[in-house]
Amino acid sequence: MRIAAVAIALLVAQWVDTRMQVAGLQQELARRLADGDSVAKEGRALARQSQEALAALQAKVGVLEAKLAETQSQAVALEAMYQELSSSRDERLLAEVEQAVVLAMQQLQFAGNVEAALIALQGADARLARSVQPQFLPVRKLIARDIERLKGTPGANISGLSLKIESVVAAVDSLPLAYEQRPRAETAKPAAAARPVSVDYWRQLGADLWREFRQLVRIERIDHGDPALLAPNQSFFLRENLKLRLLNARLALLQRDGKVFHEEIRQSREQLDRYFDGRAKPVQAAQSTLKVLATTDVSFDLPGLAETLTALRNLKFARERGAGAAR
Repeated sequence: MRIAAVAIALLVAQWVDTRMQVAGLQQELARRLADGDSVAKEGRALARQSQEALAALQAKVGVLEAKLAETQSQAVALEAMYQELSSSRDERLLAEVEQAVVLAMQQLQFAGNVEAALIALQGADARLARSVQPQFLPVRKLIARDIERLKGTPGANISGLSLKIESVVAAVDSLPLAYEQRPRAETAKPAAAARPVSVDYWRQLGADLWREFRQLVRIERIDHGDPALLAPNQSFFLRENLKLRLLNARLALLQRDGKVFHEEIRQSREQLDRYFDGRAKPVQAAQSTLKVLATTDVSFDLPGLAETLTALRNLKFARERGAGAAR
């Protein structure tokens, strides 16, 4: 009995111990299961974050790919534009040079302005000099020849001569007429130094009276026989007639008609001498300008630029035809 009781006690103790171990194992298992759940939740959260980050990265990659494709298309377009510009650069250069030569021809034909023509030709030569194309050398030689010919043209400043005539025309209305001139005022003599009281007072008074009496009558020399007397309306037509003569002279200058130019200048000078006050400074200035114009040769021939323009257009046409055949 006693042995059986001890065995039962041992069995009960072992069962209790086993139960305690099983309970501990259950608690440990529950704890580990809870830890596993938390880890799983964290894993799922990390996986979700990773998926979101991956989606964002994929979206960014898509945007970058779109931008790369756009950049590549722009690069292709720019390359095509560059090729087109490179192919048409010479054509544009020839067009600019042709325009400069045409401008120089217009300045020579219509205004006789050699300086403006030289500036245009020098600009055209500078544009061609920046290009190293050997086919431009014949045109450059022709332009250089024209520049030297224009530089050697004597008295070709038609624009300057035209401005001189215009200055006289602008001053005609203010020029004083000869019949309006006034006698020259005598310069006042310096006051006599104080004389001693012993000088005869009446003799001095008589001298002063005689000097004042002489001022009442004045005799003056006039270069012309008699200055023309003109009514106000005649004065107006006289000035207008003088303007017309000067404008005719300027027109003859532009036409390089030396005979008509010098005749109009001569008659204008005669009108100034006959009807206007030669002592007035404006009249003297106008006479001086007309004197210079009267000695100027305006019947010179300016060099033409037709040969240069023809060569330039032939070169341009040949290049355009070659470009069309290449296409």
